[in-house]
Amino acid sequence: MGVYKQVFETVMQSAVIEAPFETDAGNTAIDSPWVVLKFGGTSVSTAENWHTIAGLIRNRLDSGLQPVIVHSALKTVSNTLVSILQQAVNGDPAELLSGLRQQHEQLAEDLGLPSGPLLQDILQELDQLIAGIRLVREVSVRVRVRVMALGEIMATRIGAEFLRSQGLPVTWVDARDYLTSDSRAGEQRTRDYLNATCDAAPDPSMQAAFAKIGGVVLTQGFIARNKLGDTVLLGRGGSDTSGAYFAARLEAQRLEIWTDVPGMFSADPRKVPSARLLVALHYDEAQELASAGSAVLHPRCLSPLRRSSIPLFVRCTTAPQISGTMVSAVTEEIEPQVKGICNRNGLLLISMDTVGMWNEAGFLAKAFAVFGTHRVSVDLISTSETNVTVSVDQVGGEVPDELLSDLVSDLEALCRVRVIPDCSAISLVGRKIRTILPRLAPALEVFEEEKIHLMSQAANDLNLSFVVDRSQGDRLVRKLHSSIIRETGGSPAFGQSWEQLFREEEEQAVAVAPWWLDKRQQLLELAGRSLNTYVYDLASVRSAARDLLNLDNVDRILYAMKANDNADVLRTLADQGVDFECVSPGEVEWLQASVPDLDLGRILFTPNFAQRAEYEWALDKGLQVTLDNLYPLEAWPDLFRDRKLFVRLDPGQGRGHHEHVKTAGVHSKFGVPLFEVDDLVRLVDAAGATVIGMHAHSGSGVQDPNSWRIVAGTLARVAERFPDVEVIDLGGGLGIPEKPGDKDFDLAQLDAALAEIREAYPQYKLWLEPGRYLVARAGVLLTRVTQTKGKGDMRYIGVGTGMNSLIRPALYGSYHEIVNLTRAGEPATETVTVVGPICETGDRLGSDRLLPPSSENDVILIANTGAYGYVMRLHYNRRADVTEVVIQE
Repeated sequence: MGVYKQVFETVMQSAVIEAPFETDAGNTAIDSPWVVLKFGGTSVSTAENWHTIAGLIRNRLDSGLQPVIVHSALKTVSNTLVSILQQAVNGDPAELLSGLRQQHEQLAEDLGLPSGPLLQDILQELDQLIAGIRLVREVSVRVRVRVMALGEIMATRIGAEFLRSQGLPVTWVDARDYLTSDSRAGEQRTRDYLNATCDAAPDPSMQAAFAKIGGVVLTQGFIARNKLGDTVLLGRGGSDTSGAYFAARLEAQRLEIWTDVPGMFSADPRKVPSARLLVALHYDEAQELASAGSAVLHPRCLSPLRRSSIPLFVRCTTAPQISGTMVSAVTEEIEPQVKGICNRNGLLLISMDTVGMWNEAGFLAKAFAVFGTHRVSVDLISTSETNVTVSVDQVGGEVPDELLSDLVSDLEALCRVRVIPDCSAISLVGRKIRTILPRLAPALEVFEEEKIHLMSQAANDLNLSFVVDRSQGDRLVRKLHSSIIRETGGSPAFGQSWEQLFREEEEQAVAVAPWWLDKRQQLLELAGRSLNTYVYDLASVRSAARDLLNLDNVDRILYAMKANDNADVLRTLADQGVDFECVSPGEVEWLQASVPDLDLGRILFTPNFAQRAEYEWALDKGLQVTLDNLYPLEAWPDLFRDRKLFVRLDPGQGRGHHEHVKTAGVHSKFGVPLFEVDDLVRLVDAAGATVIGMHAHSGSGVQDPNSWRIVAGTLARVAERFPDVEVIDLGGGLGIPEKPGDKDFDLAQLDAALAEIREAYPQYKLWLEPGRYLVARAGVLLTRVTQTKGKGDMRYIGVGTGMNSLIRPALYGSYHEIVNLTRAGEPATETVTVVGPICETGDRLGSDRLLPPSSENDVILIANTGAYGYVMRLHYNRRADVTEVVIQE
């Protein structure tokens, strides 16, 4: 690569094939025997990964190094512990505690270990702490910290025992015996317990102790101890910082951070598959990327390494053969350029206006003194003669509502204050940003129609940030990336794209080709008869339905028919035994026409902000009706007397792949919020109605099966207020693989989570309401290449249809795989943007896609369009309507 001064020989590969490491000439600890390996929660959560970890450790030992392993709690455990603490104050966390125990016991079983003796004392301690919280109904900061620390303790117990079972000389040590926070005794504040910092100076006594231990030292991330002897936390994501502290104090040869992505990228690769691997970064560039929203590293981990000139390698546990990213003090990159485009969500803006600040000495000092008094950290700042606007990072709840209210009240003594919530910062990160602003000007046109709340240019010339509404963040990042980051070549700091790195691996990993590849010839013939056609494979619909109907712990599957109302698809699902959820009289009538013999008892009617006549119509037909608002009960109570109702709740947090498909949370119009439950009880009683079902739906494209466990707990707690409830309807939103590297939704894990829910609440039937999961993969959109075009570094492929037939990419920024079906099997060597014929800049079906060289009339296939495709089509520009075709077998 020509980036570093020395290159290590390839490490021993007897157990794991991995890319070689390269050293940094500036590393003063090059002869140190220590190498620190930090593994994240995803890396330590499966048996397969643990076997990889064992191989990596053997490689280090065989290379004459002494490994120090630092690792996190298992995936999702920290979030689960937070939920347990919350429920211990307000309810009963027994279900979550059981799930936590089962998660660790299952991993131990998968590793061939007896979990009982390993974890019994820790689980007893957790039970005792939670019992104490439930008794007093509050959580002190010391107890909170003790509970959170147990996640790392349990995980490292399992990890150490497994590695010993593999014949490795591993000693488990308590990180709190070696890392001490640097706050002074007697000055311990809440922040010092939850977000502590530690001394990172070289520690000869630690080096001597670890040398005496010999072999492999395994310890925890995230936790330390203060001078009073209390456990403290290093903040969320603090395991990276733990690894850096250990590396600096040991004067290690290097720190390796092993995670679920193979390095740092020019954008979030799960949202921008064309994002390129950043092979080499300087400490300050990595710091800026991490601070601006790159989730790969915690920003605090870089400072201890930089002070000691210790290089950092970011690698992927599931792809150790990829060289990843190296961060060091040595870089040959001097060209001014953008290295990354980041999106940081969860920002809140505070805008302060007053003409009195003009030419007034000390106004900023007074304003920031207020922030200091309330211990609120300011992030970005923008000033003018009469306004100062600052951003505050809300991720993790650093500024709760009551603190924000007090802060605003004190600021109002100085100026007018306006709070702008739910914002995102889009940051361009790279060297000498100011010098390339003229080159960036065309790309920045994406902001032309967006409201920019704040713009900030970093004093170190490494960052140019724009704060916009959160709903626009991901879409803007994709557009900026396609305009600014070159697809190939360029600086030696850039490696391959995520798509290039994983395409071959993904193709090898797929045991069964997608149906549209098996039926390629049939699809090519269909495309020959019609320019733009949706094609649905009913065998795929049946397969998806059977997968869900075979779940042991679901009593009923209902299809959200708004996803695809094709008559053949509806009949196929009905024949399989799937029932239906409809949101309008028109859907019900179309369903009845398509499936004439359908029993109306198989329909759940869930309108949203509908007129009174729709509820009357549905009740007269005998449909099961769902209410998702208090208004019908308040305004039309007579309609619901003696009626059995479902109620849709807002569980309080939306999930999914885009803001527009998150159907819960304060910014969603759906569902009765939890703070209105008392009013709901009162209005139901006053109307003389009976609630028999609790319903929630958090969003679409949810990949974590544990999400339904949290939703179930919320519904069950509310259901206790309604003694006649029989059903908990958990909604849908099951995700599907969409981008390179995506994995199938884990139905087995979902079934296990549902089994825990059933065990905890045996009195309720469990329903699911999937839409996309049942039909998205069964549908493709076929079109043809109409023109090709080069425009500077950009290359376009024009096709016969666009946002008029498939609006999801323009509306949600959704990703759909695009394939040149005519040239399937040929090498994909061109990076192109696929556009349609609609007279709109946003008419892009896919940006920066790898395709074979394409020609006019080639058939282009757009995958995963069986849901929310044809049903959302438009007639904009008076383009001919797209057609539908069904493949029976």
